[in-house]
Amino acid sequence: MNPFAYERVMDDKAAVHAIAANKDAKFLGGGTNLIDLMKDNVEHPSTLIDITRVQGLAEVSNGGAMIGALVRNSDLANHADVRKNYPLLSMALLSGASPQLRNLATTGGNLMQRTRCYYFMDTAFPACNKRKPGSGCAALTGFNRIHAILGQSEECIATNPSDMNVALAALQAEVHVEGPKGKRTIPIAEFHRLPGKTPQIDTTLKHEELITHVALPSSASEFATHSYYLKVRDRQSYAFALVSVAAGLMMEGDTIKRAALAMGGVAHKPWRKKEAEDAMVGKQANAQTFSAAAEILLHGAKGYEHNSFKIEMAKNSVVRAFSLALVGRTA
Repeated sequence: MNPFAYERVMDDKAAVHAIAANKDAKFLGGGTNLIDLMKDNVEHPSTLIDITRVQGLAEVSNGGAMIGALVRNSDLANHADVRKNYPLLSMALLSGASPQLRNLATTGGNLMQRTRCYYFMDTAFPACNKRKPGSGCAALTGFNRIHAILGQSEECIATNPSDMNVALAALQAEVHVEGPKGKRTIPIAEFHRLPGKTPQIDTTLKHEELITHVALPSSASEFATHSYYLKVRDRQSYAFALVSVAAGLMMEGDTIKRAALAMGGVAHKPWRKKEAEDAMVGKQANAQTFSAAAEILLHGAKGYEHNSFKIEMAKNSVVRAFSLALVGRTA
């Protein structure tokens, strides 16, 4: 690990001021991703700005709809209001990482964890456009079993590893941030980026901005009765998703009144298409309806030598997730 300076701040204004003054600094919350990247010689911040003592960012309020950036994943997943009103988010969080990591990881850190693959993490591989722009993408012709099938580019085919982000995308959350120019709100759909020509940039958050809260719309609680997070992976715990699905239904009798759908493990960011959700509205809740939505969501999917299986797996997973959501498995 390279040498670095350490600074602790006690309020959001001081945090913004500190990072704005140092373009090579990084915020430190739980550090579950950042510290690993530093140990692996992938990230080289000159300064770590410890924000864990910033007041007001470690609370869940408004019935679970307002989530502080420093709320630990385990606390959020087990919060009574979140389990009651937003069980989809709770299920997604509990499927991520391990209990030990969930006890340390934060909401803001989960949002900011790097979209990555093993070629990015291992500096023995020189070709990684995320780590070294212009060097190439080793995954294109390498072992690409876990890689993207949607939204990828010739520059990068890595996938966003977060389970929480998939649930937030389905629930249409907003990210509240603060910077030198004041506060702003970023819709979750606009927070994470597709790789394009600049895969080294994962989010639209500016360097000098601090995530303060994540807010869920009041409409997100409409999926409390019928929601499910399905994660397909190589082992039962401590593994990234090959494919994951965040599914929510608001029912009116046997008819779908509203639907929420987002997918993980398939793209550089959580994958959501409003058209897929809209296609279910007014239809009977059955496998045929769910399958049609999956076809819309996966339209244009492209596999590689080792991951073409993910296309059919993703479609089947959408049907499975909605079938489980329909029967009300919310905990």
